[in-house]
Amino acid sequence: MLYAVILTYIRPTEEVHSHLDTHRDWLVEYSKQGNIIVAGPLEDRTGGALLACCKDRAELDNILAKDSFHVHRLVSYEVRPFTGALRAGAFPANWAPEAKAI
Repeated sequence: MLYAVILTYIRPTEEVHSHLDTHRDWLVEYSKQGNIIVAGPLEDRTGGALLACCKDRAELDNILAKDSFHVHRLVSYEVRPFTGALRAGAFPANWAPEAKAI
């Protein structure tokens, strides 16, 4: 299952920035495992977004719980699960096997 996740800062920016290194380490770890497909800051710098691939919501919640931003209660999350219907040919099929490659 694919998940669009929006992280919104709920603490002052300086608090969030003090945990950026550990947050990036978390992103790298789960990107290498194939759970985080892409991640980055929102254009207005009020949070970030990521696209995740997990077997179910419980797996995603377990991954999110390990993020330093979650541990230190720096962000709120909006999680939107979705099923891919179409994908670019270059998008790996293992992340959206049900999506038709175009």
